[in-house]
Amino acid sequence: MKILMVCLGNICRSPLAEGILASKLPLGFEVDSAGTISLHEGEHPDKRAVKTAQNHGVDISKQRSRPITTSDFQSYDVIYCMDRQVLHDVIEMTDNEQERSKVSLFLEAAGMNINNFEVKDPYWSEMEGFEETFSLLDQASGIISHQLINKTK
Repeated sequence: MKILMVCLGNICRSPLAEGILASKLPLGFEVDSAGTISLHEGEHPDKRAVKTAQNHGVDISKQRSRPITTSDFQSYDVIYCMDRQVLHDVIEMTDNEQERSKVSLFLEAAGMNINNFEVKDPYWSEMEGFEETFSLLDQASGIISHQLINKTK
């Protein structure tokens, strides 16, 4: 099963979500991340995101930012978005109901109604914002990983 995590620039939330979820899933699952904009294309995740992940035993340092593409809708089984604007932008890229059915808010899929199902962008915050984001993504990834594992049984 292939899972894509999407945020705005693919340097904070979605790289963290990719690393955390991948660390909770067994072999046979593939997790990647992308952004709805190409501003940071080719860049590594934000240094604060890398440090926060590292503090929790998750290595995201080798990831590179990339924009989501229309071919991702054929390549991935599930596409999780970090907030409602990203969700809207991703759905706007779909061509049909089959593609749209793959797209959802990450927290909503996890059943976590926090911040109206949105993972706040920590980019403009200090390290504590990244810690809060990591904690939220870690909790949601625990729930999602169980769902995905059970779905593939």
